[in-house]
Amino acid sequence: MPTKICSLGPVEIPPRETNMPPDGREFLRLPPVGQRCPVTGLSRAALNAWILPSAANGFKPPVKSFVIRQPGSKTGIRIISYPHLRAFIMAHADGTNATEESCAL
Repeated sequence: MPTKICSLGPVEIPPRETNMPPDGREFLRLPPVGQRCPVTGLSRAALNAWILPSAANGFKPPVKSFVIRQPGSKTGIRIISYPHLRAFIMAHADGTNATEESCAL
């Protein structure tokens, strides 16, 4: 007869390994016209310059974004990859805040 194995202690489930930022955001929604992003404080125009293909960025946007559309619809909701946006911002940081952050630790 096979033996049953029973446990009286709690079962631990290891966390999923993801590349999500510490605050858990994966995507940001493009803010409405005339408003700023509530997370980054960036204007819609600044975000559009980084997520949409244009001559200024060689028609290769440096930050990934996606449009979610209903079938048959011409318009949709544009969402921005937060990890890519964060990496882009950090890559272009001038370093003035880096010393302030290190002093705060």
